[in-house]
Amino acid sequence: SMAEDGAGASSGGLRVVGVGDVGGEVHDPVDAKARTAAEGILADVRAQGMGAVLRHATRLGDLEDAAAKHIYTRDDLKEAYDALDSAEQQLLVRTAERVRFFAAAQRDAVTDIEVPIPGGVAGHRVAPVAAAGCYAPGGRYPLPSSVIMTAVTARAAGVPAVWVASPRPAPATLAAAHVAEADGLLAVGGAQAIGALAYGVEGIPKVDVIVGPGNKWVTAAKSLVAGVCAIDMLAGPSEVLVIVDDSADADTVAADLLAQAEHDTEARPILVSTSDAMIGEVNAKIAQRLSELPTAETAREAVAKGFAVKVADVGEAVRVSDQIAPEHLEVQTVDARAVGLNCTNYGALFVGSLAAEVLGDYGAGPNHVLPTGGTARYCGGLSVNTFLRVRTFMELTDAAAAQETVRDAVALARVEGLEGHARAAECRLAAADAEDGNAAKRRRV
Repeated sequence: SMAEDGAGASSGGLRVVGVGDVGGEVHDPVDAKARTAAEGILADVRAQGMGAVLRHATRLGDLEDAAAKHIYTRDDLKEAYDALDSAEQQLLVRTAERVRFFAAAQRDAVTDIEVPIPGGVAGHRVAPVAAAGCYAPGGRYPLPSSVIMTAVTARAAGVPAVWVASPRPAPATLAAAHVAEADGLLAVGGAQAIGALAYGVEGIPKVDVIVGPGNKWVTAAKSLVAGVCAIDMLAGPSEVLVIVDDSADADTVAADLLAQAEHDTEARPILVSTSDAMIGEVNAKIAQRLSELPTAETAREAVAKGFAVKVADVGEAVRVSDQIAPEHLEVQTVDARAVGLNCTNYGALFVGSLAAEVLGDYGAGPNHVLPTGGTARYCGGLSVNTFLRVRTFMELTDAAAAQETVRDAVALARVEGLEGHARAAECRLAAADAEDGNAAKRRRV
């Protein structure tokens, strides 16, 4: 109702919308103006290499001037790590170990296969790409966690060359690149960093995959280089959807919604509740927490863009969540695991009140680079698979056993009108079949 709507929003909490008002469209995360700017920068980098990278990086404030340090080698990264106090060193090491453990388990789940086929064998082989570029935002807060999430995962996939790009890197960001075993770091951001990685410039290899979240210029540039190399995804603003019932702790739910809201004024905190009372309680706790949160200015704007939905039961909650396909999905209900396993569209699922989404952000194990804007309907988050290629092969050694396949290939080629295909297949016919094939060919000449 409008009364509820007003109550939520005016008190500094989430506005309440009806189930019918929830949209499920996929948003295009690429900003048109940013795309135009990125096109010009990428063209410069492709034509002029590192000179263009440094010119744009200086113009846009990544670097003080073109002579500023812009490449950090393995030794530089180790030096940054060595300069941290041991508590911070161990923090980065423990986080990387947990992410590495999960990524290694994922890698072990993707196996080579070989199966018999008529006349021989076929299979696939899984192999990493040769080089990966990992972007970590500079911006408002340094994000060493993003360096760990991307570079550690690339290494776990077996990628031989791993480079990080991050503008104005904080000491913790440089140290994280060391812990993640990166080969080096380019201290440049935006479209100029994406161009350097996609095309290769002096000192930086041309990479096969670019991963990691960034601002609208990074996202636009990734959309433009996709095809020159692979990209993980086009990430829009962050989202969290929390499904609750009466059993949830309103203050914990409010804290989780605000953790997402402080990321960005465009972030989307969403509450789906089977209980009207719980929506009111969560909104009261949001208002209370906003009054003392250092990042309240950003969070308050994001809360104003989020919403709460009252649903009839958890079944309807699951349907609403699947329609939105949130980046992060928390389930804080009775029998949370069963409810969570009923959901199908999400980037990452957090089951029960202990499994806070922020524990996922900061390296419990699964990756925090996740699909936004409804794209979780058709893709998953960053994983070792992002850096792997599945290549198939076949080997035929028994001509007699392969004859039916050969005859079918000849016939299907002629159905498609591709006589050259048919004749290439006929080269593999056994003698008797080949004579029949030659007769057919003579009729066609």
